[in-house]
Amino acid sequence: MAAPDRAELRAQLVRTMIAGEVATPRQNNLLHFRRMAARNPYYLFGLDLKRSWTERDVLEVMVERCGVNPDPMHLYGDDTIDPELTLDALEAMGDRIGRAARRAEPVVLATGHPATLTPVYQAVSVALRASGCKVLTPAAGWSYEIERYHGTEPRRIVYAPEGVAMVEDGDGRTQHTHDPFPMEAMLAELAAESADWPDLAIADHGWAGAAGEAGIDTVGFADCNDPALFAGAAEGKIDVVVPLDDGISSHHYAPMTAFLLDRAGLG
Repeated sequence: MAAPDRAELRAQLVRTMIAGEVATPRQNNLLHFRRMAARNPYYLFGLDLKRSWTERDVLEVMVERCGVNPDPMHLYGDDTIDPELTLDALEAMGDRIGRAARRAEPVVLATGHPATLTPVYQAVSVALRASGCKVLTPAAGWSYEIERYHGTEPRRIVYAPEGVAMVEDGDGRTQHTHDPFPMEAMLAELAAESADWPDLAIADHGWAGAAGEAGIDTVGFADCNDPALFAGAAEGKIDVVVPLDDGISSHHYAPMTAFLLDRAGLG
């Protein structure tokens, strides 16, 4: 796909509701903001945030960095993501990926949204490999248990083609996850083996939070109900967070991917 220009991509992002008026309910956003402020680990994505974040603080950083509705009395209905902020962050992400390509840096790629974002990561991985980067794939098969209402369920690290990390359940189905533990396990294995250490992580959810917490340059994607990465960016732990609806049909991200690679000089 030929890369769209900024105006063309902006129109496509708004049309597909990746940005602009999005389908994420405001009440869900506010609930997640409240839980992050309360330090619920599931909503911190592995980040050890240093500030004392109040609910108002979280709303303010989400207005600034994501473009949600700034009215604290907007309690119900849909919310917003500012497409200009999305485009600015895509350009910054592209710049950092381009630098990784020019330096042939070791990288890790991982997603907690395998059903929707995997093709984006795969395209970036292919381009980085072609430029000489080493895509690291540690801790394949590492497993852990998560708590569920009916007991526990297994999760284990698997890699999609092109070296994109994700987790699957005991039946081999890939799963959405906020957990930082898989990225922590990947980095622990690399450290224990004195193997290549990633100069860049391209990720989302807990994969990104754990990488940023470990001091790795981290760029990633986050929805407007995922405030932790934006707070992490405000504290300097995450380099770039691209605000977008991360649950749209995967083919709608193709123009964004082409724009990102073109910005990186890898189109």
